[in-house]
Amino acid sequence: MTQAATPTADTVRHLVRSLLPDGGRSDIRPAGEGGEHFTWFVGTRHVLRLARDRDASVRRRRELRLRDVVRPHLGVAVPVSIAHGEWASGRTYTLDTLIPGESGERHDVSAVGEADLAGLLTGLREVPVRQAEALGVPRAAPRSLEALRTTAARAAEQLEAADEFDPDRLHQLTAPAAVQLAAQPQGAVLVHHDLKGEHLVVSADGRVRGVLDWTDAVVGDPAEDIAGLALAVGAPAAVRAATLAGYGARPCLRGLWLARCDALIRLADRLEGRDTGPLPLLHAQLDRSWEPILLERVTELREDH
Repeated sequence: MTQAATPTADTVRHLVRSLLPDGGRSDIRPAGEGGEHFTWFVGTRHVLRLARDRDASVRRRRELRLRDVVRPHLGVAVPVSIAHGEWASGRTYTLDTLIPGESGERHDVSAVGEADLAGLLTGLREVPVRQAEALGVPRAAPRSLEALRTTAARAAEQLEAADEFDPDRLHQLTAPAAVQLAAQPQGAVLVHHDLKGEHLVVSADGRVRGVLDWTDAVVGDPAEDIAGLALAVGAPAAVRAATLAGYGARPCLRGLWLARCDALIRLADRLEGRDTGPLPLLHAQLDRSWEPILLERVTELREDH
């Protein structure tokens, strides 16, 4: 993958001036760097994202089309692009409207916010799969919970040595349970696939106002988005939202265990130097995903959505 040069403040300001009538007077400040893009706030109403490389640019172009498709189905806002193009050869930019609110890492989601998340999950399931695939959204095979459990067990042992986790807590996910919680082949839907806290826009009253960054969307296992919510807002809130959206015990528990295993693996990778994620965030995600829920007492699963 060919890496693009890092855009300078002058590069960004020149681009903004060409896109907005008052761009020269706008306060332009970096919002941080995502894995695939550079992000800048432009005044109080816009955000500019610049793709790092050609692969990210392909996903960004697809995202523009996908956002228009999902917007009518969701009960929360999706950014609107007011301009897009290339900031360097083969590297795209999008100038989007800024959705009022803050990162989901800064505000807790309220009970009404959980209903917002339920509407999001419901809306994703309503998006016609063929329409998403026609835009180039790829299909992703469901992950093997059995294989993930094995990797998570090794990670738990590493975390025990660092006094970070008691591996006995993994006893709930037995080999038979991993098989029982396998994804259902007929259950593929449009999946955001990166519903972490920074991609949820939450207001001070705990309402979920918007969802950002649709570049990783796939057609696949809805439990992946339930897992993302468990990492972002906690296991109980994620399961309540999924239940409100009509998902039954199997996908809810599957999502919970995907989140728990992922949290263990990511934290172990970070402690071993294989990951660069911020430790406070990884610790918070581990704590959130391992919050207990009543649904874990279910011993027999019926056929669910």
